[in-house]
Amino acid sequence: MTPSLLSCFKAYDIRGKVPDELNVDLAVKIGRSFAAVYGLKKVVVGRDIRLSSEDLVTALTEGLCSMGVEVVDLGLCGTEEIYHATFSMEGDGVDGGVVVTASHNPKDYNGMKFVVKGARPVTGESGLAKMSEMIVADSLPHQAEVSGNSVLFDYKNNYIEHLLGYVDIAKLQPMKIVVNSGNGCAGAIVDRLETKLPFTFVKLHHNPDGTFPNGVPNPLLPDNREETGRAVIDNGADFGVGWDGDFDRCFFWDENGNFIEGYYIVGLLAEEMLLNDAGAKVLFDPRLTWNSEEQISQAGGKAIMTRTGHAFIKERMRLEDAVYGGEMSAHHYFRDFGYCDSGMIPWLLVAAIVSRKKKPLSELVSERVAAYPVSGEINNKVADPDGVIAAIEKKYHAGEKDYTDGLSVAFPNYRFNVRKSNTEPLLRLNVETRGDENLLEEKTKELLDMIKG
Repeated sequence: MTPSLLSCFKAYDIRGKVPDELNVDLAVKIGRSFAAVYGLKKVVVGRDIRLSSEDLVTALTEGLCSMGVEVVDLGLCGTEEIYHATFSMEGDGVDGGVVVTASHNPKDYNGMKFVVKGARPVTGESGLAKMSEMIVADSLPHQAEVSGNSVLFDYKNNYIEHLLGYVDIAKLQPMKIVVNSGNGCAGAIVDRLETKLPFTFVKLHHNPDGTFPNGVPNPLLPDNREETGRAVIDNGADFGVGWDGDFDRCFFWDENGNFIEGYYIVGLLAEEMLLNDAGAKVLFDPRLTWNSEEQISQAGGKAIMTRTGHAFIKERMRLEDAVYGGEMSAHHYFRDFGYCDSGMIPWLLVAAIVSRKKKPLSELVSERVAAYPVSGEINNKVADPDGVIAAIEKKYHAGEKDYTDGLSVAFPNYRFNVRKSNTEPLLRLNVETRGDENLLEEKTKELLDMIKG
């Protein structure tokens, strides 16, 4: 941390322990600095279910209004609701958005994600660092002579209408779907969609609760995976969906209760998006690539690899005018959604695919899983990550290398990616093979032995 960078200011957002790293006094200054750095006039704000979120959004709003900014408060909402409101209300003068959320972090944490006009992401390089420097140096500009106002606004119906535009409701088959909101913000959206769709929902941890009585809303935790999968089986559901706290990611279970790696969902959604946009560009991240490349190409799309991370993908999405972009981490980006990620659009599309093809979800992905088995992302804390990556590169020097994000090395029958986390002190490993489970196990162990020393 440099003297000019507060500890809660990260590469893509603000995140920290409350009140030690993030508190209401700082939130007021964050609001003032955001308005000052970007010259904002009208900003949408919202919050997740964390116990500290309401006070933080109140303080943030105070800071914005003190700079003469008009604030549109969406109340309790998901991150993507802020994205949608920001780009769809641009004609009404909205030029920024902030959501107070810490997604799946521990319950004593909170944070903020920022976008500017058109829902373009704010990052450390594009403005967060400058905001922090302004706060640390106590060089915030004077408050406006006339303060802005804050108005509560229920925008959910506009957002729901947009979501439903991705599917033909008349062609959807009746289904039973397990939905696990993890006591986060997704439940309210499911309830509104429920009245318009031919689905029966089995709702787990549906009500928003910032005490997290069932643990933090992280579908990737083993206990959470098992619970959702078991509910799919017990209820004879067609598939299951789980979200993190601010529901910008969604995860899937097939009708047998088996968890589906996000990697295989990328190819599935790419095919669906290309149905109505033949020849369009589709983005994917470098951690796992072979399956995505193949499915995109077979569907007539142009496959483009891009650096991991929402800010990089959104920038490249705009540059390429890509119809869709997917990360194996369950972030899915859509051109018509302001090039932003959504955790609601993917499961609606999966329901449409299952309806149209009249095949269970397991059958839609089983061939892909067999063709390209994967290790799943394996994380390790490493004292010298650069040294480990250099040693791996030296050992596997004969492979085809790519440095789009970390180190990727490809051989005829297997490939792997090893990279440092953008947000945590971790080294992340992903391995895939061409249909060879034994080779996958062998190479994963070989690489982990090097990483762990």
